[in-house]
Amino acid sequence: MAKQATHVENCSAKSQDLVRRITLEIKSLNVCLEDFLHVRAESLGTTGTQLAILMAVTDLDTDGGAPAGVVAKLLKVDPCFITLHSKALAKVGYVRRKAGAKDGRIVQLSLTEKARKRLANITARQEELDRLVFGDLGTEELTKLSSRLPALRKQLERARLEAELETGTVSVREEPAIEGSCFGARCAKER
Repeated sequence: MAKQATHVENCSAKSQDLVRRITLEIKSLNVCLEDFLHVRAESLGTTGTQLAILMAVTDLDTDGGAPAGVVAKLLKVDPCFITLHSKALAKVGYVRRKAGAKDGRIVQLSLTEKARKRLANITARQEELDRLVFGDLGTEELTKLSSRLPALRKQLERARLEAELETGTVSVREEPAIEGSCFGARCAKER
């Protein structure tokens, strides 16, 4: 019986160690992605946060543009945060802001031709860099990885909520988190 308990304790300790190592690797990847995004953003003359907004608008834009509220949801930020940054992007000629056709309270964001050209230049170089970073992984491995990450994020969110209920503590972020990349400290510096 004692031997079985020791085995369970060893498995649990190994499992905890593995979880800690994975957590540290994810944090490290996050920092690398944040720094990489910052470098790409500087080449456009924007902040990392603003580049994330441009990328979101690119993904969400339909013929009428992307609603600012939907961009905010995708990036997991408050809509006023998108308003603030989209106005700055409009001033430099990267984003068009217009009232929605059906509901004037909804702001539609779309990329200008200037932004499309500048992003196209980045995209060409990005393909090379993607091969450098992900070249060792095949399509099947990348598909598995990309499908597991959202599930892991949801489980982490659930675990955070349970921990908040258990401890009575509420997580407070000084700056908004943006899904896909954490702009934490960088966001605070950019404001």
